[in-house]
Amino acid sequence: MEHKGVIRYMFLFNRERLLVASPEALSEVLVSKSYDFAKPLATRNMLGPALGNGVLLAEGDEHRMQRRRLNPAFHYRHVRGVYSVFWEKARESVEAMTAACNAAGGEAVLLVNSMASRTTLDIIGLAGMGVDFGSIGNEANALAQTYKKLMEPSWQSFVVMLLGLWLPSGVLRRLPLRRNRDVMEGAQTIRRVCLDMVRDKRMLNGRNKNKMGSDDGAKVEAEADILTVALGSGFSDELLVDQLMTFLAAGHDTTAAALTWATYLMARHRDKQQRLRDEIRANLAPISAADGMGSVTCAEVEGMPYLRAVCNEVLRLFAPVRQTFREAVCDTTIQGLPVRKGTRVVLAPCATNVDPRLWGPDAGDFRPERWLSGDGVDASGGASSNFGFLSFLHGPRSCIAANFARGELACLVAAWVGRFDFALADASMADEANLRFRRTPSAMPLRGMPLRTRVVEGW
Repeated sequence: MEHKGVIRYMFLFNRERLLVASPEALSEVLVSKSYDFAKPLATRNMLGPALGNGVLLAEGDEHRMQRRRLNPAFHYRHVRGVYSVFWEKARESVEAMTAACNAAGGEAVLLVNSMASRTTLDIIGLAGMGVDFGSIGNEANALAQTYKKLMEPSWQSFVVMLLGLWLPSGVLRRLPLRRNRDVMEGAQTIRRVCLDMVRDKRMLNGRNKNKMGSDDGAKVEAEADILTVALGSGFSDELLVDQLMTFLAAGHDTTAAALTWATYLMARHRDKQQRLRDEIRANLAPISAADGMGSVTCAEVEGMPYLRAVCNEVLRLFAPVRQTFREAVCDTTIQGLPVRKGTRVVLAPCATNVDPRLWGPDAGDFRPERWLSGDGVDASGGASSNFGFLSFLHGPRSCIAANFARGELACLVAAWVGRFDFALADASMADEANLRFRRTPSAMPLRGMPLRTRVVEGW
């Protein structure tokens, strides 16, 4: 690869940027020299009010400490225990969508990104904090509306993003812009909700601990939500609030984006949608007949290879975060090329994930079969390097909740495709050249995702 996989280009006002594009260069930036490259201060200032200063934005020793303390909450063993929550909320969203379709005679055009966002918000509330926000059944839910306002694109948000490249955060936040007021009011609302949850959970856990026998500890830890596990890790209330803000924002919007694009791809590829529906219905009990706990197991979901292949391919083609940035915190090198302190580095999953040199000539095609091997799943997808798949990044700064997000997405795709047939409401969207993305951290469609949704009887 030319230039050892490091492509230099000039950004606005002749500012140097380096696009990292080869597995070897990515390995250095993300793994062997990961702490030589931090999230830029402008990025942290822009995202901090809504996301808090949790594990996503923390750097250096602070990040190491936070990640170490949070790891138990996202261990695979713990994530397996929340599949029942994933399915319970998936079924609730299916019931709401079914009601909307039935009211229109069995088929309706639904804005699936809206339901996806409200569903994943409820999931992170219940699995993460033990709190049901109830936003699936209430589109006017205050917390859901707060996030909707924060994530809505506008010319002011674009201006603020550009100014953030040069202006100190203190100056930027004092500019008399409605966007600034919306962000600060929204951040205050979210922080207040998170602080109330932390205090309530501490009080509840204290009461439960007094009632619990010594033999119950392991069972409680296995069944606990993320906040309960984190409470035992030595975090202060302030740091816990920051973690909750991170999980609420990043944890629901990214998975909602992935679910939205999954339904879009199913609508475009009808044969693959039918194949997936057949696998789901052959392996899972009808969602309408499930008991009140929404019982599916991790083993049942992971035992469907085509479902896993579809989810992997969705995450590859439509990485929920299309690009992310790093900044050299010291003079360093990438593949022997000198990189000065302060140089901005670009990591682009939206490009690396479809690089023909890593994935072959059909890299841009939706082909879940690339992830299948015999009767199981090929973890590499046929790529020549694991650094060809950047949707969760790699190394110490990789997504701590990757197992959680994969399980959640698989359950939601299974529930939605198992019950509904999706078709494009706007034929022009079959051409990906017509797609536009929000100028926000997660890759949601700019004008939403209206899909013709029909109930498929028998499940």
